Amino acid sequence: MDDAPVHARVLVASNRGPVSFTLDDDGTTTMRRGGGGLVSGLSAVVGSRGAGTSEPTGKADVIWACAALTDADRQAARRAPGGRLDLAGHDTGGAAVRMLDIPPPVFHRAYNAIANSTLWFVHHLLYDTPITPNFDVGFRREWDSYRAYNRAFVEALADDAAPGAKVVVQDYHLTLTPGMLRERRPDLRIAHFSHTPWAPPDYYRMLPDEYGREVLEGILGADHAGFLSQRWADAFVACCETFLGARTDGRTVEHRGRRTRIGVHALGIDGPALSQRAGQPDVDGRYAALREIVGDRRLVVRIDRTELSKNIVRGLAAYREMLRTYPEWQGRVVHLAFAYPSRHDLPEYREYTAAVQRIAAEIEDEFGTEDWGPLVLQVNDDYPRSLAAYRLADVLLVNPIRDGMNLVAKEGPILSERGCALVLSREAGAAAELGEDAVLVNPYDISGTARALHGALRMPAEERLERCRRLAATASALPPQRWFADQLAALD
Repeated sequence: MDDAPVHARVLVASNRGPVSFTLDDDGTTTMRRGGGGLVSGLSAVVGSRGAGTSEPTGKADVIWACAALTDADRQAARRAPGGRLDLAGHDTGGAAVRMLDIPPPVFHRAYNAIANSTLWFVHHLLYDTPITPNFDVGFRREWDSYRAYNRAFVEALADDAAPGAKVVVQDYHLTLTPGMLRERRPDLRIAHFSHTPWAPPDYYRMLPDEYGREVLEGILGADHAGFLSQRWADAFVACCETFLGARTDGRTVEHRGRRTRIGVHALGIDGPALSQRAGQPDVDGRYAALREIVGDRRLVVRIDRTELSKNIVRGLAAYREMLRTYPEWQGRVVHLAFAYPSRHDLPEYREYTAAVQRIAAEIEDEFGTEDWGPLVLQVNDDYPRSLAAYRLADVLLVNPIRDGMNLVAKEGPILSERGCALVLSREAGAAAELGEDAVLVNPYDISGTARALHGALRMPAEERLERCRRLAATASALPPQRWFADQLAALD
């Protein structure tokens, strides 16, 4: 790819991009396609009139700006003129990709210290408040890096955008980008989308005032601010009222002479694509292996990253209490708990993983027999195995403390072969859509969750199947393609 200017009508900005790289033994880099709903959603609108106007504006209709996350990514970005990758032969949804080589110390402070250890903790209500947070002089240096990280995206987007282009900025990593970009390119139509929950004012006020306002004003630099559920949108609006004195009517926020529209775009599943993937030979092989482990016993499944907000420890404690309180299930049920690694460079996550492993060992020690293992805990990421587990599940446990949406709750019912009962936290964004047919629980109530698991296992097969069918229909009603297209349409 040459280094001539590229002017796009649609630009996407996200921390993680549609491609990543690995470093081979000979020093070369190998590219692979990224996953996730954003890639699928983008591919559906590239080349369509939904991506913008029909007038040609340059070499690329769509450019995706992302950060180089690994040493291999940085090497690939440095070798590419302007960080614009040569994607010949690779399916990225038709987008050109500009990978930003942000200095590693700046990236580390912005990503780990601010995005993942501050904003994520605030929005998921995760702080152990007698001890954390501590906003000292070191934090202010970290916040400067967060600004620099956002500024790197702004420079790339401003350089690559055609006049009047649409820019869709994704998530808590890039909350300052819309406001900065508005100052640089007032002609652009900008959207920001939050994939996390949004903290209520009483918790959001934990941020130092200047930084809390900076985040809100950053997002209000957008023409449209999107959220996964009405609950999170309402919390954002309430924060704008409380901390900025903004005028709102629930659907718009007016601040400093600008108006930002507020939208709710629930992210669903591409059901046919997921079902097709779940029928591949590698999934069938995992299915047979899991079936051999489970035998004719009932099966409770959970699939999560080992993320503090996912509440894995309390979920395992609830399963243990169910076996104690309802001993008729001993020997008759197996719990598959897939807890995949997440953010192990942060000490809180390493400690949490250890806590998960400790309680799993306690369950096995208390209940395991020669011919029955009550729990199978897997901590290595294996996507085909997860798909196989969905197919087999009688009960799917999804009990986060707080979650923007939670796609596991939507994937499971789509792939269930016999109809699975969904035990779902009322604090997941998905509860707004799926709550009527799920068994809702308070994620802090271990005894209540134990009763819910018992009830789900005893649910009549016909009722379980009918609920699962309705859950699957709801889960696939708003696939990623529509989710992304709706955000673009909101900028018209």
